[in-house]
Amino acid sequence: MTGTRFVYTRSDDPRAQPLVDELSREYDERYGLNDGIPSSAELSRYPAERFAPETGGAFLLVERDGEVVAGGAFKRENESTVEIKRVWTSSAHRRQGLARVVMAELEREAAARGYTTVELTTGARQPEAVALYLSLGYRPLYDTAGDLEAIGYLPFTKRLPELDD
Repeated sequence: MTGTRFVYTRSDDPRAQPLVDELSREYDERYGLNDGIPSSAELSRYPAERFAPETGGAFLLVERDGEVVAGGAFKRENESTVEIKRVWTSSAHRRQGLARVVMAELEREAAARGYTTVELTTGARQPEAVALYLSLGYRPLYDTAGDLEAIGYLPFTKRLPELDD
């Protein structure tokens, strides 16, 4: 993608704020209140440090011609596993394959750091995310024929390919 670049930064970087704001609105619209708490509260569940390199994490922004158009992150779960979080594409830039670009870059970065497994979850009201993860080879850890609303959080896992030295 011409004019596209990856920027590794912190989740509290002001450049990320428009994406985080839009993601917050989307969570609240899709899921509403959860025990009286807006669903977007999930986005402040982890401190910025969990996505920082010094704790084994990464926070990625994708810029195109100087504008942040997508992003995502991972946090270290253990010595071999990361959890991908907050994959997002700006609503003005959807349907261009940017989520795939984010996922590929996060997987590449995780593998380069020696991680071998990726975990992630999505919600039952995000069918486009479910379809994306399945198309990228993620294995669902739930009954795909079950009542997704009753299941709630939909966990996935994927083994990363080993990088050649």
